[in-house]
Amino acid sequence: DVQLQASGGGLVQAGGSLRLSCAASGLTFGDYGIGWFRQAPGKEREKVSCMGTRDGDTKYYTDSVRGRFTISKDNANNSVYLQMNGLKFDDTAVYYCAARRLGCTGSQYEYDYWGQGTQVTVSS
Repeated sequence: DVQLQASGGGLVQAGGSLRLSCAASGLTFGDYGIGWFRQAPGKEREKVSCMGTRDGDTKYYTDSVRGRFTISKDNANNSVYLQMNGLKFDDTAVYYCAARRLGCTGSQYEYDYWGQGTQVTVSS
């Protein structure tokens, strides 16, 4: 069966960096679009970034992270990453990776597979 596992979260000071990873089994990331989502306490789940596979590998970033976060995919290792630089307190959330076919457009409801979240906490 398909399983996604997010990892790499932790406690970091404001202005610091962190790299999240997502590993897959039963699924080849090269054939899927990948999304990173986050959810903070009391907030709705937010689409942070995504990278398509069948739409020319177009990348999307929400305005609040553009220029600070970078999504990437390593097909050889069947892994995806979210490099987070210049972290802010408001980036604190549980981060999830997810996969869907046919690019990365659409909301969270269009994603078929989800990994276990990893906690990112930014202190000031």
